[in-house]
This record gives sequence, structure tokens and C-alpha cells, in this order.
Amino acid sequence: MKLPVYLYGHPVLRKVSEPLEPSFSGLNELVAEMFDAMYESEGVGLAAPQIGRNIRLVVIDADPVSESFPECAGRKFTLINPEIEILDGDRISRPEGCLSLPGISESVPRVEHIRLKWLDEDFVEHEEEISGFLARIVQHECDHLEGKVFIDHLSGIRRQMIRAKLNNIVTGRVAVDYPVRWAPTAKRR
Repeated sequence: MKLPVYLYGHPVLRKVSEPLEPSFSGLNELVAEMFDAMYESEGVGLAAPQIGRNIRLVVIDADPVSESFPECAGRKFTLINPEIEILDGDRISRPEGCLSLPGISESVPRVEHIRLKWLDEDFVEHEEEISGFLARIVQHECDHLEGKVFIDHLSGIRRQMIRAKLNNIVTGRVAVDYPVRWAPTAKRR
């Protein structure tokens, strides 16, 4: 069974996720299912809250965008309990989308240079400085672990301008071609 992606308006997306412990049962299967769900929905990253699990787990395969962003070439990894340190305070705005917010793309300001600390699926520690679009992907996915979505970085005016699109997602009036879980308030038409 394909894991459904939880859509905007579902309460699970607004909860802060809990650290993942080495004793977590079924981790390898969950990671494989998350990669499958990410590929099925044509994403480059997926965080556990997006599949209804409030644990600090992210999968990323940035290689599909490497033609435009060379720093993403061959970058496929699993992040457990990731921590981000901002290394460059200058924010650059670039378009972002999200599997949990289908049909919405907005320019989001983010820093371009971070230090990332994480555990892999074997709970081996890693630390790396990451720049460019790959840093943006990591920040976007790690936001989900804090109960945030990319539109939280938009101005109030910009959020107001996309309010109808957000309402369509919350109420189930948007077409999605991958398995999803709607907000409890959605009345699909």
C-alpha cells in the first residue's frame, strides 16, 4: 500500500515531531515506503509528518533537480533527528512548492548556506555544510518537523492572496494525482 501524503489543513502537519530513537521498530520499511511515496508524488523530499507520523525523520532525493542545481547531483539521504545551524544570514527568495500544498508555488526567503547534523538510518552521526538549492530542500523538510509549512514564511498579504487556494485544499476541492489524506474537515466533491 502506498503511503498517502497528508494535505494542508490536517492537524498532524502543525505538531512538533518527537525525536526518533534507535529502538524504533520498522524503520527500514518506513524509510523505503517514504521514498516510494515521495517518488510516486514526484517530490524531492518528504518529512514524516507528511505521512501522518510526528517523528523526526526526512527522506530526500534531490538528484531529479540536479540539471538546474548541480549541488543536488547524487544527493539521496535519510535524515534522522536533523539539526540545522544557519551559516549565512542573507536570505534569497526562490519558488517552492510542497506535496502537502498541491497547486501552490510561492517565492520563499531562505538562507543559502547551512550546517546540517543528522543520523542516518543506521544511527550513524553525520555533519556537513550544505549550500544552494540543496540547503533550501533541507530547510523546507526540516520545517515540517517543527510543525511549519513553507507558506508560514510568506507575508500576511501574500498569504491572504492565496487564501482561496488554501481553502480549496482544506475543503478537498483540489485535484491530486497521488495518494493523499485530506484534512478531517474536507468534503471531497
